[in-house]
Amino acid sequence: MTILPAIDLYDGKAVRLTRGDYSRMTVYSDDPVTVALGFKELGATHLHVVDLEGARDGTPANFDVIKRIIEMSGLCVQVGGGVRTSEILKQYIGIGVYRVILGTAAVSSPGLVSDMVTNFGETVAVSVDIKDGKAAVKGWTEVSGLDALDFCDTIAELGVSTLICTDISKDGLLEGTNMELYRTLRGRLDAKLIASGGISSLVEIRALSILGIDGAILGKALYTGDLDLAEAITACN
Repeated sequence: MTILPAIDLYDGKAVRLTRGDYSRMTVYSDDPVTVALGFKELGATHLHVVDLEGARDGTPANFDVIKRIIEMSGLCVQVGGGVRTSEILKQYIGIGVYRVILGTAAVSSPGLVSDMVTNFGETVAVSVDIKDGKAAVKGWTEVSGLDALDFCDTIAELGVSTLICTDISKDGLLEGTNMELYRTLRGRLDAKLIASGGISSLVEIRALSILGIDGAILGKALYTGDLDLAEAITACN
């Protein structure tokens, strides 16, 4: 299982939200590049980056910061937030992003997802953000009427090779992740699964690895010191 430390970007800074609430934002660093380099020093090979403004507003706002992170760190960086056209996806691929994550676009335009998978293959991932059993969109500020598990099935049927699934109710609380959700998803999907939201202990990381989850995104627990990144990487291996 791959550990992906997370950097959420807002106004060029590394921040974290609580339960996706933009009014509950904590700024952890004015220099996300330094944060990425710190993760690399601790053994990270991959990085999960979200443009929060892009996710909310539909237009990437931190492109230059992401470009610097890739150039300076050399990490395998997957990026989401505001990717709603093929042109934006191409721009990210052009600066070295290895996996581009669709969120709102996957809910509103499944045909676009199918086209992107046809043209870009495994470069395309979909983030399924879950609130009260439904798929949330627009940076978690709105909830669609789609059943989240059924939506995961639909996305997998479109040929998407990687799904990133987050239980929003767990995100940023340091109270543990929704292990039952990932157990259910692993039992019904063949696609690669990346867990996100509330992961805060080595026990959970080992359990996710045993379940056959392909990746785990670590956010607030790293910034608060509740999890040590080097230990987390060792635990899943």
